[in-house]
Amino acid sequence: MNNPLLENTPLPQFSKILPEHVEPAIDHLLNIARTTIAEQLASGGPYTWQNLIEVIDNAEDRLNKAWSPVSHMNSVVNSDAMRDAYNACLSKLSEYATEVGQNQALYEAYQALHDGSDFDHLDRAQQKVIQNALRDFHLSGIDLPPDQQTRYKEISQQLSKLGSQYEENLLDATNAWHKQIIHIEELAGLPESALAQARQAALAEDKDGWLINLQFPSYLAIMTYADNRELRREHYEAFCTRASDQGPNASQWDNTEVMEKILALRHEKAQLLGYKNYAELSLAKKMAESTAQVVKFLEDLADKSWRQARRDLAELQEFASNEYGLHQLQAWDIGYYSEKMRQHFYQLSQEEVKVYFPSNRVIPGLFAIVEKLFGLHISVITDFDTWHPDVSFYQISDQQGQVRGRFYLDLYARAKKRGGAWMDDCVNRRKLATEIQIPVAYLVCNFTPPTGNDPALLSHDEVQTLFHEFGHGIHHMLTQIDHLGVSGINGVEWDAVELPSQFLENWCWEKEALALISGHYQTGEPLPESLFAKMLAAKNFQAGMQMVRQLEFSLFDFKIHQDYTPDKGGQIYPILRQIREQIAVVKVPDFNRFAHSFSHIFAGGYAAGYYSYKWAEVLSSDAYSLFEENGIFDRVTGESFLHNILEQGGSSNAMTLFKNFRGREPSIDALLRHNGIAA
Repeated sequence: MNNPLLENTPLPQFSKILPEHVEPAIDHLLNIARTTIAEQLASGGPYTWQNLIEVIDNAEDRLNKAWSPVSHMNSVVNSDAMRDAYNACLSKLSEYATEVGQNQALYEAYQALHDGSDFDHLDRAQQKVIQNALRDFHLSGIDLPPDQQTRYKEISQQLSKLGSQYEENLLDATNAWHKQIIHIEELAGLPESALAQARQAALAEDKDGWLINLQFPSYLAIMTYADNRELRREHYEAFCTRASDQGPNASQWDNTEVMEKILALRHEKAQLLGYKNYAELSLAKKMAESTAQVVKFLEDLADKSWRQARRDLAELQEFASNEYGLHQLQAWDIGYYSEKMRQHFYQLSQEEVKVYFPSNRVIPGLFAIVEKLFGLHISVITDFDTWHPDVSFYQISDQQGQVRGRFYLDLYARAKKRGGAWMDDCVNRRKLATEIQIPVAYLVCNFTPPTGNDPALLSHDEVQTLFHEFGHGIHHMLTQIDHLGVSGINGVEWDAVELPSQFLENWCWEKEALALISGHYQTGEPLPESLFAKMLAAKNFQAGMQMVRQLEFSLFDFKIHQDYTPDKGGQIYPILRQIREQIAVVKVPDFNRFAHSFSHIFAGGYAAGYYSYKWAEVLSSDAYSLFEENGIFDRVTGESFLHNILEQGGSSNAMTLFKNFRGREPSIDALLRHNGIAA
């Protein structure tokens, strides 16, 4: 069988990859990787970078480049057959990773390389790769007795399967619910763009009328604009009970047991390795030094924000009561009356803003901003293989004409595509025998697709999401580090990974930058001064409420991992209720099952690490404040950020890199100022 996953092509051949290719390819490449390690160790040394790490990197990079498109397609064009193939390989990959991490001879080879005289002659990035690897051996159970190593391996495999099961339950539950609307009066309040999208969704299903669903653009439109309060309540309940024991599809794709098992296994894993709990274990690869430091950071931020949040909610309740006679806001009223209030006090409608952010202006404008900041050039590539017709492909070149990276852009929501927005690596930068391997990224969003002949119109929030993911993308693609373990975002402390992404969002609010990314989708007319003034005035509208909401998520994530005890189990909702009583201002109904769809922590990489968004926002706000001082397109400052942060990957500790750029440790002041919250 010709297998496209085994052809060492520069880019994946998406159109040729079939589910039946997956397992044979991964089996073959795992076998090569195992054989490679065994052959290198059989030599008995002496070990060098070239005869140990480089050789193993060659085998593992090939494995990564085959698995990456499989994992990606499972997320963006999910099917039962691809899902089965993906799941069949998860335990094999987990087993291999644990096997490598518990290989005593390999550990001793790395240790010998670290302790040998050649270590001092390696460059900083190579030394960091070896130091990280030795840390990871300990975190993989190299110090454990054989029976505990076996248990560690079992736990890792189970966690891998459970994370996938959680994500599948959520995807299936999201796809399962929709509502056909026959009478347009039921959708009163929805703007034309949302109605057109609902009509297009109905036509795609060969149905009359309009179709709303749990894809985020549809959900957001109903919660923000639908005058029909009962429809909002129904849609809210369907959305916030996905994959749970509540709601319209109660217990059908229930993540309750999956979550309990995940927390129990994470706790057992942490204790096997000598940590009190999984929160402690998670910090082994982060900037934060202790669980107490993380909790104090979050609680201090909450203390600075909750008064503002309470004021925000009181003002919203007063507005809804005075203007609309609604004396008791419910969770499904917040978005609707917030939009009414924004329009009332700032004369600012999200729909009015969207017409100035067509995708065919935003994307070239984003590229122009990155070009001005870092001296880069981004060009479209039209001849490429893809997984879906909506996808586009680009390359980034530097001032010398050198190609620095390439990326796929998949912007629009659709069925069989995982919700949310993310960046993932397709190919990593590394130095090969005769050339540099060019890094390639996937940039994925779930925006409202174009309707008819019009381009997609993005909300300003969606524009910020695009900038955020592109920030991750340039962190991966602009690296100048040649060694796999620390190139791009590899080896970067997890609570610093969000620095470039949140940093880039700032340009969405600058007049000079907005001139590049906006223009009326029909006339090309620039964003009016008066509208920009309203956007700025409303920038920190309900900033307190938004801040405590993120802190609620962060504290909940950290506490369920820190406070877990086997005798009491996960206590997921008791802990969530306790945190909500402590800092939340919006009361949610008892049927709310937020945790059942919190895939960041149960199926993503953010377990006991969701606080990273706020932690890194301190870094990103403070980094951006230097541009506020020197000019937002100051090339010297831009190139300093490029050279000190983006190009360095994980080759040095994040704090060292930040101080190299900023000249000092980060301060929280800029974060509070940017959020309109007094220090």
